[in-house]
Amino acid sequence: MSLLALGINHKTAPVKIREQLSFAPDSIPMALKDLTEQDTVNEAVILSTCNRTEVYCQLNCDDGESEAAIQTLISWLKKHHDLENTDISEYLYLHPEKDAVRHMLRVASGLDSLVLGEPQILGQLKTAFSVAKDNGTIGRFLHKLFQHTFSCAKQVRTDTAIGASPVSVAFASVSLAKQIFSDFQHHTALLIGAGETVELVARHLHESGIGRIIIANRTVEKAHALAQEFNGYAISLSELPSHLAEADIVISSTASQLPILGKGAVESAIKARKHAPIFMVDIAVPRDIEEQVSELEDVFLYTVDDLKEIIDEGLKSRQEAALKAEEIIDIEVNHFMNWLRSLDSISTMIEFREQAENIRDQAVANSLKQLNNGKDAQQVVNELARQLTNKLIHKPSIQIKQAGMDGRAELIDAAIELFDLSRGH
Repeated sequence: MSLLALGINHKTAPVKIREQLSFAPDSIPMALKDLTEQDTVNEAVILSTCNRTEVYCQLNCDDGESEAAIQTLISWLKKHHDLENTDISEYLYLHPEKDAVRHMLRVASGLDSLVLGEPQILGQLKTAFSVAKDNGTIGRFLHKLFQHTFSCAKQVRTDTAIGASPVSVAFASVSLAKQIFSDFQHHTALLIGAGETVELVARHLHESGIGRIIIANRTVEKAHALAQEFNGYAISLSELPSHLAEADIVISSTASQLPILGKGAVESAIKARKHAPIFMVDIAVPRDIEEQVSELEDVFLYTVDDLKEIIDEGLKSRQEAALKAEEIIDIEVNHFMNWLRSLDSISTMIEFREQAENIRDQAVANSLKQLNNGKDAQQVVNELARQLTNKLIHKPSIQIKQAGMDGRAELIDAAIELFDLSRGH
C-alpha cells in the first residue's frame, strides 16, 4: 500500500467530534513534521475545515504491514488531540490506493461537500498542499496527486454546471435569515471573522439589501478592508459586547480554538434589546458561540449541521451535473493509477537497460582486446554479434522454456506480445 486518505467529515461525525479532531492553522506545520517522523509515513498533507479533517499520506510499507501502518496513523491522530482513551473508530473512514485518489478528486470537485459543488474546498485543498510543500512533507507522489486533483477539479467546473447554483453554507445562512427577517433593509448583521466564508456571507447579505453590516475580527485592519467593500464598519473582537445588542443577525466563522461569544454576553445583549430576537449562525468548527446560548429565549442559534435541510433544497439543479462530474472523475482516477503503475514499469525498464548495457560493455571490451592482439577485424565483429545475441536472449529463452514445461501459457503469451513474435513459428 502506498497512498492512504484517513479522516472524518460531516457525514461520519457530528460537529462535537469534528471540533475535537480539527487542527488549528498554526498547529499544522508542527503536526506535519511530527506525522512524517512516523516510520511508515513518507509524505503527508493535512486538510482541516469546519466540515472535515483529513490526512493524505504516502506510506512506506508492504501490503502485509498496511494494517499496522493504519493503526499507527490512527494512534498518532488520537495522541495529537489528547484522545488516547477515546474510541473514534466509528467516525473515521479509510481510503487506500485507488479509493484515496477517487476520494480526493471528489472532495476537490465539491462532490463530497455539505453543499454539493461548493467551490471553497478547492481553495482549502490548495492551501493545505501549499503548507505541506512549504514544510517539506510533499514528495513525488503527493505532488503529482495534488496537481492531478487540481486539474481534474478545474475540468469539472469547466465541463459541468456543478457550481451554477449559488448554494453554499454562506448562502444557506443568509437564506435562513431572510426567512426570519423579511425586511432586510431595516436590520443589522454582525459578522465575526474576516475569512472567505464571512466574505461570502457579507456579499450575499449586501446583495439581499441588508441595512447595516458590522464586521468584527481579531485584526481590525482586515475587518476594515472587508467592511469597506460592503459599506459596513469594522470593530475588534474586544468591542463585541458593546455592539452585540445592535445586531439582529450574527454569523460567525473564525479559526478560534475557544468560543468567542458566551452565554452571559448574549444574555446581556438580549436584555439591552428588550428581548427583540437575535438570529445566530455558528459556521465555525470548533464553535465560536457557546452551545449554552441556544438555551436563551429570543435567540435562534444554528450550527453548520442545522443548515443541511436548507441546503438540500438548492441541490436539485446540481444532481445531473454531479453525474457528469463522476464520469470525469472515473476517467481521471484511471489516468492517475496508470501513472502510478507506470512507475513500476519504468524501474523495470531501467534495470533491463542496465543489464543489457553491462552485457554490451563486457562484449565490446573483449572484442577490443582481441583487435589489439591482432585478430582479424571481420572475425571479431562476427564474434561480437554472436556473443551479444546469445547473452541477450539466454535468460529469456530459459524462462520461456521453463514456462512451457510448467504449462504457464500466460507467460508464453506475454513473451509473444513483448517480443512481437508470430505464433506460426
